[in-house]
Amino acid sequence: MSNVFKALADPTRRQILQMLKAGPMGAGEIADRVAIQKSTLSAHFAVLREAGLVGSEKSGKTITYWLNATVLEEALLAFAGALDLNLSAGRADAPTPAPAPRKS
Repeated sequence: MSNVFKALADPTRRQILQMLKAGPMGAGEIADRVAIQKSTLSAHFAVLREAGLVGSEKSGKTITYWLNATVLEEALLAFAGALDLNLSAGRADAPTPAPAPRKS
């Protein structure tokens, strides 16, 4: 789970994930939309792959990436469970009660 949050901590990696939400994309297409050097982009992809947030397939010289939303959902649910937020996939099980008023 910590690998997922490490990957999400960087705004460039979040931007890449946002782009992949629309569907699989080639590395070149992503590079055209992100204003960073290709070597830096490769490092970002390595972190995202290590976290399991993206999958990739190489065909010749082209690498295609896709979003693995299941890993993200599982990490967020585990985090919510650690905080005892009573969340299930897709919605909250019960409304969160309002905090009790503080007495001075």
